[in-house]
Amino acid sequence: MKRKINFFMINFRKRIFNIFQRFRSGPVIYSFALFIAAAFVIIINENSESISDISDFEAGRVADRDVVAGFTLSFVDEEATRARTEAAAKHVNAVFRTSTEANKQILDSWNDFCDFTGKLSGSSRSVAIQAIEAEYPGSFSNETLGAYLSVGNRTALRNYGIEALNLLLNRGIFLFHREDIRFFNPDIAELQHSSPGLEREYISYNDIITLANARNVLGEIVKTMDTPILFKAIAVDLLEPFVKENTFFSFSETQKRIEEAKETISPVNRTIEKGNRIIRKGFIITEEEMEDLTVLHLSMPKRDPRSIIGVVLVMLLLYILFIVLSGKIVMGREINNSERYLLASITGFYIIGSVLLFNFLPGQNNIPISLLVPTALFVMLIAVFMGTRPAMIMALAMPLGSYFAGAFDNHSYIFTLISGIAASTVLHNAKDRMSLIRAGILIAAANSVAIVVILLMQKASIYDYPAMIFGAVLNGIVSGMLTLGFLPPLEHALNAVTPFRLMELSDLNAPVLRKLFTAAPGTYSHSLMVANLSEQACQDIGANALLARVGAYYHDIGKIENPAYFVENQTEYNKHDDIAPRLSATIIRSHVKLGVEKAISLGLPKDVINIIAEHHGNSVISWFYNKAAEQEIDVSSEDFCYPGPPPRTRESAVVMLADITEAAVRTLDKPTAGKIDKFVQQLFDNKIEHGQLAESELSFRELEIIKKAFVKALTGYYHSRIEYPKQKEEA
Repeated sequence: MKRKINFFMINFRKRIFNIFQRFRSGPVIYSFALFIAAAFVIIINENSESISDISDFEAGRVADRDVVAGFTLSFVDEEATRARTEAAAKHVNAVFRTSTEANKQILDSWNDFCDFTGKLSGSSRSVAIQAIEAEYPGSFSNETLGAYLSVGNRTALRNYGIEALNLLLNRGIFLFHREDIRFFNPDIAELQHSSPGLEREYISYNDIITLANARNVLGEIVKTMDTPILFKAIAVDLLEPFVKENTFFSFSETQKRIEEAKETISPVNRTIEKGNRIIRKGFIITEEEMEDLTVLHLSMPKRDPRSIIGVVLVMLLLYILFIVLSGKIVMGREINNSERYLLASITGFYIIGSVLLFNFLPGQNNIPISLLVPTALFVMLIAVFMGTRPAMIMALAMPLGSYFAGAFDNHSYIFTLISGIAASTVLHNAKDRMSLIRAGILIAAANSVAIVVILLMQKASIYDYPAMIFGAVLNGIVSGMLTLGFLPPLEHALNAVTPFRLMELSDLNAPVLRKLFTAAPGTYSHSLMVANLSEQACQDIGANALLARVGAYYHDIGKIENPAYFVENQTEYNKHDDIAPRLSATIIRSHVKLGVEKAISLGLPKDVINIIAEHHGNSVISWFYNKAAEQEIDVSSEDFCYPGPPPRTRESAVVMLADITEAAVRTLDKPTAGKIDKFVQQLFDNKIEHGQLAESELSFRELEIIKKAFVKALTGYYHSRIEYPKQKEEA
């Protein structure tokens, strides 16, 4: 019995653990958080006045009560406006555009024909005709070819042909179907020329040239030309095979004309006067009366049903952003779980906070509630932790969510949109925390412009401007200061890599780097060179150069424990000469594990720790493996491998390549640019061959760019120097 209870408890704990693990997964967390936010918004909005019920009214039914307008209402008649707009669209001309490329191909084909026949000038006429028929089967009659070949110097004929074709092509040879133009003006088309000086003309469909009538038009053109009689006699038959369509229907330009026509249409306005009987009891409700009732119902001062719909749309929007489109499609890269949680938290706080302010703070109709919402704070936090692109996306999404939730009106939405977009861009390439103060000032300026635009739209009094502008400026400056305050605790709580934290870690006076300089000066010098190479290469391929530099600074901190066992720190005596190859390999590869442990104890960001762990991948320590193979019979390469894993990011891969390159180039005798280039390529090929770059997402093009950056830097470092007389004597 006791064993059964224990078995039951073990299974119960496993089930609870599995449920917890599923709960921790991204989609479940997002859905749970979004449902909580949705429920909160719904509960808050329950305090507003109930909505009148008009569900018992329907067009075609008999009304059971009267409905009288309690106020005057003007609105746009959408149906009438749509009908007016569609009528205007039907007067738009279909747009056709001549193709420069098609013109060139037609003229090139004629010139190719002339060149081909020119090569046959030494052949007999019958041989030449056969050659032309073989090259252009069925295109010409023997009479036409005979007349053409009878001309000794055919250069003039070539020029006459070019002139005739140009005249025809300038008029346009149209390719279109009646289905393309059935929604547009049936009589006139707009033709856009590619030739300078003839930008646009209008042409009747009756005058349009197609392949069906191009021969006749070409004949008319030739008749008007000042050319020899022989050319006029054979021109049409000679040029017709080269005539193709060069004018095509342009859907985009036509659509642009339709949009321009629609913009000129003024909406149809209707007015419902106060006291008008909208619905009469005992009468059948018409479509127009039902439309008036619906408009009046939506305009009454009551709880807006958009709040519930808005919550659903917000949930859907955020779910799409966080789950379906959280990777490269929108964000430009895959985002990790910490970043997903950050996005979910910030978005939830933003929407809930804006709803709270809207419902509980006393406000005035002419003051946007968004003045009290630090939109720039939330967007700048995303910009710092995730970059400009995710910040720009959330600057568009978060105000939209609050708008759907009913917290923002149109003016508040405009203000938050401008403030958020400004906040997403002002921190681009920021390197220090003072940039946040400057960013706050720039956001304050953008906020001021936005609030002035809103005041002009509201036709506000001139006395409203100072207070509103002051509020907008204060919103921007406070957002910058709050970002400065929230950033350090968030950086450490999320253990995140931000430009500001990386700049702090790049300080060479950090205690661990000073200790590395003291204990292992050779390793310290090597790390600086690796950092320079990595930073330059990452800049060239568009990777995070600052992260690569910091990772390179710290990648060998594990060598602090046993510095004398690494060649860059040895002067004359090599300790590995006295120990077995297996022990040497163990000491060498242990610096990776020790470096990771030291980095964790220092609280370094995870991305930096990953570079330390991956900078040798799982490659073989070949020197000691070969040495062991000479001394032992059965040697496994796995006993001489670094712990890995191979690099999984571009920055980590660049540091690996810079590390092996810098160390290996030191062994070259009198290195030159050519020697270094060839040597670096061998090193890269070796890493590729052993699968060390398979997970790093580096392309061959980027590897070539990295190699060039390394060669340029190392050539400059190892450039030739003047050998002084004393040095020559000593040599």
